[in-house]
Amino acid sequence: MAEVPDVLITVDPDSPVPPYEQVRVQLAELIGDGRLPVGSRLPTVRQLAADLRLAANTVARAYRELEGAGLLETRGRNGTFVAPGRDDAVDRLHRAAVEYAAEARRLGVPPERAVALVRAAVDATRHD
Repeated sequence: MAEVPDVLITVDPDSPVPPYEQVRVQLAELIGDGRLPVGSRLPTVRQLAADLRLAANTVARAYRELEGAGLLETRGRNGTFVAPGRDDAVDRLHRAAVEYAAEARRLGVPPERAVALVRAAVDATRHD
């Protein structure tokens, strides 16, 4: 069972992107491109927080959001794992979303604005 190497996730304290969002996006990228395969065990919230020198609540928020998106699953005391069961279409869409989020971050677009742009695009396609 693979574990996430510490060096794959970094947090830029000078970034306008909140630390939890940096962690969330990087984990989503690792899952989306297969570097974190289904079944990989993630570090505990406290361990990853200590490794990244963040508050535990920051990492916990990233994990919760990824769990809500179906990318992670918590198995009680056994830990947090990359969740199984997404189909090909969802995988492709997820990879596109991860690429979009990474590009928005590179361009300095605030996360709220990037999400608003996606919502506007989704709304526009409803009327086609």
